[in-house]
Amino acid sequence: MSYTYAALKTAIQNYTENTQTSFVDSIPSFIRAAEERILKMVQLTLFRRNQTAQMITGTEYLGLPSDYLAPFSLSYTTATGKKVFVDLKDVSFIQEYNPDPSVTGLPKYYASFDLTNFILAPTPNADFVVELHYYYRPSSLTSRADNETTWLSVNAPLCLLYGALIEAYIFMKGDQDLMNMYNTRFNESLGGVKLLGEARESTDEFRTGMIIRPKQ
Repeated sequence: MSYTYAALKTAIQNYTENTQTSFVDSIPSFIRAAEERILKMVQLTLFRRNQTAQMITGTEYLGLPSDYLAPFSLSYTTATGKKVFVDLKDVSFIQEYNPDPSVTGLPKYYASFDLTNFILAPTPNADFVVELHYYYRPSSLTSRADNETTWLSVNAPLCLLYGALIEAYIFMKGDQDLMNMYNTRFNESLGGVKLLGEARESTDEFRTGMIIRPKQ
């Protein structure tokens, strides 16, 4: 089972039996909210990405990729070819460690400063090539054509459907019992996605043995 964008929109309307223009126009926002909820609750290695950039001499900020969600690692290469990994801290630590941004050196720490920048400490003393390994936000199903799919709509279709239905019933101020049922179904289907992302994708049977789940 999987959903194209058109099929998911139709399924949401069929479940809710709502064809009002304001509701139909809001369906894309229900889907985006469901996608965001899944991405924030499950860590899938599929949604990891590497990107290179450059630290600028005397500049304490490093721009974030537009699809950035969370960091896994940040490293840079020195003039001698040595790769140095930078430790993630909070902004207050950075500003206490290096209160004067004009003081430069080899960066040891970084933090998320705002929605578009990291802050580094010390301020870089050279133009270092940076490699950021990060968790990214994939493009939404709502940005695709009606006959197209995404990884979530193919591999987590029920999770996406029930997540969107929860948002739809919040919009409709719908029946609480139905909303509770959809929430239960969402959590059940999310469990399968979490098992994939946090166990099956990140273990090797040869090294760790089979995944054993407690008996009920």
